[in-house]
Parts: sequence; C-alpha cells; structure tokens
Amino acid sequence: MAAKKGGGKEARRAELGEAVQRALLSRGLEGLRLRDVAEEAGVTPAAVLYYGDLDALVHETYQQAIERYSRQREEATDRFTDARDKLRACVDHGVATGPEDALTRLLFEYWPRCLRDAKAAALDSSLTERQIAVYSGILVLGQAQGHFALQDPPRLLGATFVAMEDGYQMEVLAGRRTRAEVITALHAYARAVTGHDLTDRS
Repeated sequence: MAAKKGGGKEARRAELGEAVQRALLSRGLEGLRLRDVAEEAGVTPAAVLYYGDLDALVHETYQQAIERYSRQREEATDRFTDARDKLRACVDHGVATGPEDALTRLLFEYWPRCLRDAKAAALDSSLTERQIAVYSGILVLGQAQGHFALQDPPRLLGATFVAMEDGYQMEVLAGRRTRAEVITALHAYARAVTGHDLTDRS
C-alpha cells in the first residue's frame, strides 16, 4: 500500500479497501484477522489501524459493495425506457455469475453479521429496500405502459423478487445451481405475476 506519486490519503484508503475485500474473499468474515488485511495491503498491522479498526474497515467495505451492486443494477435498467426490457435487465443483473462472483460473494460474506449487529442489519436493510424500489418502479411503469397485468401490489411483488434472488443466490455461489437456472425461475415468477413472458423479445 505504498503511496504513489500524486496520491494521498484517499488513494491509500482505496488501496486498503481493496485489500480488505481480497482478505474477506480469501478467509471469510469469521476467520478474518487484522494481520490478513495487512498482508494483503503489504503493510504492518499498525499501518492498517491508522485507517480504523478491523470492524470499521469491514463495515466500510460492505457499504461500498452495496453501493457498487445497487448502482450497477440501476444503471443497467436505466438504459431502457420499455418496462419489459427494464425488468429483463433487472433480473439479469441481480443474479450472481457463478461461485467466483466476487461482488456478490462479498455481500454474502457479511450477511450473517446482520443477525447480531444492528449497524450491519441497517446496511443490509438499505440494500434490500433499494432493490425493492428498483423492481417496484419497473412494475408500476409496466402497468402504466400496458405491458403488465399485476396480480398483487408492486411493492409486494418487488419484495418477493428480491427474496427469491437472495434465496437462490447462495445456491449459485455454492455451485449447486447455475445462473441460467435461477434466471429461468425468476422469469417464470415474472410471467406469473405480470402476464408477460420475459423470454419473448418481440
């Protein structure tokens, strides 16, 4: 984590954040030690502590991962004006690519902490609500455009989409189910609750 010419504290902090991510993905949250982060960053544990204790650094890393995951999905759906295309993109960007999907793995490494840590739980809730908002917004738009015949309130349907994703996500990360299988299942749910087949691109 040596300072680069023209760099500064923010650049070094960003490098440390990347080191935290690598250490988390390598060792997992429960086995993570300050020394692991220091080794990934190429500095001493004391140098890491200059930027905060281990819990604070992990929390910040999780917060950044949430922002990255949410922004990527929002940008993917914003490229379209037709709600059918938006919903298809939303589903596509919400499913892990496979066991090596680093960003999704990072989010799930932190998830167990939410059971006992109110600060972590609040972050997780913000992620969930942000994803529900994307889905429900698309469903409302699709109804207004005349493409969707919704079977339940948009927020309820959006929440169920997100719950299904979360349930399937671990299956994909563990290698027990493929991304294609999960997308097929989500498309089936979308067809049942909107009346539109997302595989139909006509």
